[in-house]
Amino acid sequence: MEGIESASRQGRRVVVIGGGIAGSLAAKLLQFDADVTLIDPKEYFEITWASLRSMVEPSFAERTVINHKSYLKNGRVVTSPAINITKTDVITEDGSVIGYDYLVIATGHNDLFPKTRQEKLSLYQAEYEKIKSSESVLIVGGGPSGVELTAEIAVDFPMKKVTLVHKGPRLLEFVGQKAADKASDWLESKKVEVILNQSVDLSSATDGNKTYRTSGGETIHADCHFLCVGKPLSSQWLNGTVLKDSLDGKGRVMVDEYLRIKDRKNVFAIGDITNIPEMKQGYIAENHASVVVKNIKVMMSDGKKKKMSTYKPGLEMAIVSLGRKDSVAQFPFVTVVGCLPGLIKSKDLFVGKTRKARGLNPKIVER
Repeated sequence: MEGIESASRQGRRVVVIGGGIAGSLAAKLLQFDADVTLIDPKEYFEITWASLRSMVEPSFAERTVINHKSYLKNGRVVTSPAINITKTDVITEDGSVIGYDYLVIATGHNDLFPKTRQEKLSLYQAEYEKIKSSESVLIVGGGPSGVELTAEIAVDFPMKKVTLVHKGPRLLEFVGQKAADKASDWLESKKVEVILNQSVDLSSATDGNKTYRTSGGETIHADCHFLCVGKPLSSQWLNGTVLKDSLDGKGRVMVDEYLRIKDRKNVFAIGDITNIPEMKQGYIAENHASVVVKNIKVMMSDGKKKKMSTYKPGLEMAIVSLGRKDSVAQFPFVTVVGCLPGLIKSKDLFVGKTRKARGLNPKIVER
């Protein structure tokens, strides 16, 4: 096995596992204060909440799919999944052994990703061509991804027949009833057929027969379909590591008020994998990263800096974009739909802001 070590900053080796929203920001913010290694199965970071726009406008992904080395100029990237953690090292699938003084776990959810940025951009182009060549589209799953993809297609391709099927009693079950109703009304105003309380047998359609059957006995004709359901947390692999006792009954990593893993003073967890009772959203994951970065810097200073920062969930808000101009927004005391909340998110989907937070030009694309 290959050992990856650096003696340049003794006691300052930080390993970040996971290059998503939280992990990428933590690595970026620590790179000039520590010896940072980012471990990720893919070569790039993606602004995931903007991915659905890229399916109807592939060029949009040029700004949202970013090579790790574009923002991590002073760190090391290991492109291989982490498979084990000991008290001193992280072992990756390619045989690398990376020593750490501080460890940040930000593995998010399990999903299948192309390894390279170009492969990911090509995938968006292929999905766009599939949508463009279809007269009818079926979306399965009425969570935020399913609703946002349905809206993107309904706005950009208004002549297509779009059907959204959700197994639950209402759309967007992670927000309140009022927000869900407003989103449903908006979709129906765009001639989208919304079917609730039913699932779809995706194997019921064949190449020659594009008719799908639902659990309620309905049939849906669609030239193509997209499955938009939640992915499982990427935490089960920790059961084979020294952190095996850190998971709760739902596979979430248990953390304290400093976002440190239970009984581990130098190991942190951030993002969706934590057991913090709050909405799992990108801006919240970035807040986690900021707190952990401050705490690692305090710990590296041997107490010379102020005390550790605690993480406290704030007032929750959710904005679900509905195409290019509208959105439905749930704030602590009011829920609104239309172009006014759309001004907050829907035009650029926070892409410029997210790029800027990683030291990148909001508009210019790195090649």
